[in-house]
Parts: sequence; structure tokens; C-alpha cells
Amino acid sequence: MKKVRLSIIALLVVMLAVTSVSVGAAPKVTLKFWHLWTTPAEANKVAIDQVLAKFSKAYPNIKVEVDAVENETYKTKIKTAIAANEAPDVFFTWGGGFTQPFVDAGKLLDLTPYLKDGTRNRLIGGALQNQTYNGKVYSMPFSVWAGILFCNKELFDKYNVKIPDTFNQMIAAVKVFRAKGVTPIEVGEKDRWPGMFYLNILAIRTAGSKLCNDALAKKASFNQPAFVQSVALLDQMVKAGAFDNGCLGITRDESEANFRMGKAAMYYNGSWVSGSLNEKEAPAVVGKIVVKNFPTVTGRKGEPNGFLGGAVDAFAVSADTKYPKEAATLAKFIAEQQATIGYQVGALLPAWKVKADESKL
Repeated sequence: MKKVRLSIIALLVVMLAVTSVSVGAAPKVTLKFWHLWTTPAEANKVAIDQVLAKFSKAYPNIKVEVDAVENETYKTKIKTAIAANEAPDVFFTWGGGFTQPFVDAGKLLDLTPYLKDGTRNRLIGGALQNQTYNGKVYSMPFSVWAGILFCNKELFDKYNVKIPDTFNQMIAAVKVFRAKGVTPIEVGEKDRWPGMFYLNILAIRTAGSKLCNDALAKKASFNQPAFVQSVALLDQMVKAGAFDNGCLGITRDESEANFRMGKAAMYYNGSWVSGSLNEKEAPAVVGKIVVKNFPTVTGRKGEPNGFLGGAVDAFAVSADTKYPKEAATLAKFIAEQQATIGYQVGALLPAWKVKADESKL
């Protein structure tokens, strides 16, 4: 796991301080906090439990009531709660397009005034880009991720296939693996979002990240050649037989499990996957994984080496909270500590300038 994670860090060139805040006597308050980590063994769940324990010790006057549901259920639950003006005080969200409607509807607390205590200086460069709307910050990021192509080198060597650097090489590899009865690329499309990774990265290749972000912000149209090209490339992958035959019926977790068992040659997902590529969880492939950026696409106007991802996962505060100061304190604390502890337990790459003993990772 260490080798894979350090390879990803080198690939991203992510610059990696923990702060403590003391409080005096203060009135007791209760805050509701929602997140989406439900599996006890999940690295982010392990981290958030430790983070909340630390918060309770640092702020004994603030009681935190926690509720957690799995990813897809969470998306519906938080949207419904916000629409009904029943949002928790602090909650997990995704920066960018997911949070935009909440901001537009005035449902989130502007956190900008709460960042004047040096918080900005403890974040890595660009961490607030996806959390900022019209110059104001509405959520606190904790992790940085990138889309990574995980390749099972053992299968590539077995069938004398080159690990792809270009899209054409990927299609060639797909055809060889498909002919040999090996799943070329594993994806769990039952959860829907994993398949979007391919369209998103291909759009970065054909249109570039700026045009993609402009289109998402409704400053540009998706109805233009660069985006049509990305769809055509995805269609080419499908027709070549790139994906697991049963991909529409399996979840992301199931698809990752298949890859960890050595059943597929490639797996394109978030850099967080590296946390599970260890001797305990992935003995069939440990030491056999090569990490790559998604292959380049020649002859297009986009970014041949751009990454999908960024500082997206974050914590926001409801505009309706009765305790904005305390809620903002909780959001900042758990974001920074989740970045720190999450990095230490292999859950993520931090959006904060954390200090950690690399030899223990």
C-alpha cells in the first residue's frame, strides 16, 4: 500500500499543520453532523471516529449528534433535508456542482468570516477553489483526490500487453484482454457515478478543464464539438468491450473487490483506492499494481496530461443553524483533522498542510 500511495503522491506532486484551539467556559450546545461513512473498517470511518473523539475533548461544551448513511442514500437524504429546511448543522458535501444549488438557494452559511484566524494558510494551494462561489467560501475541504488508472502489471505481462500511455494503446489492450477472456476494465455502474469518471476525464482530454468548468458553471455550453468528441471516445471504449459485462449490476465497492482479486486488468477510480491495495485486503494484487494517469488523446484541443479530481470532498454548515460560530468551528476542526488522521490511516491525500511520519504510512 505504501508504495502505491507514494507513487500517487509523486504523480500529483501534492504539497503536504495541525492546529489546536482551547476554549474557556462556554454554554452547552448540541450540533447535528451528517456524513456517509458507514462501514467500520472503512479508512474514512476509522478517521472520522477519531476526529470526533478529539473534538469532544477539545470542546467539551459542544455535543455532536452523528448520523451516517451510505453514499447514494446520502445524496438523496441531504438534498431532501435541505429542501425541507431540516438540514443538520454541519454535513458532508461535494464542492462544485453538487453544492452550487444549495448556495444559490441561500441554504449554506458563508464561512469566509470564520477563516480570518489563519485557516487559509494551513490549506494547500487551490484547496478552496471548488468551495468558493462568487468570492465566498461555503465549505471546508479535507481531501485531494485524482482519478488514477490502476493497472495489474501481472496480467499485462502475462499477455504481453503494453500498459497504455495513449488512448489508442488502451483500446488495443482492451481488445487483447477481451480476446483472452479477461475483463479489461472494471467499473461498478450500479452506483452511476463511477461511469461518469470516464466521460469527465475524456472531456478534459478533448475540451480542457477550463471549458469543462465553464460549462458546469453555465458559462459555456456542453453542445459543442469538444464535448461531442468525448462522448464518441467513450462510445468507442464501450464498443471495444472495455468494461465488465455485468458492470450495470454491480456497485463501485463490488467492482473494486473484483479488481483487488485480480479479475480485471485495469481500474480507473479515485486515488483513495490505494488505501485498500494492501496485503490484508488485496493479497492477490499487492505489489503488482502500476498507477498511471488516464491515457492521452492525440489530436484534440484539451489537456493531454490533465487530471480529473481536486479538493472536492468537504464539510458545509447550514444557514439555519442556531449556533453558527460553533458549527463553523466544528466544520473547520473536522476538516483539518480528517485530513490529518485520514492521511495517516491511508484514507486520503490531504487538502491541508499536514505533518506526518512518512515511514509509518
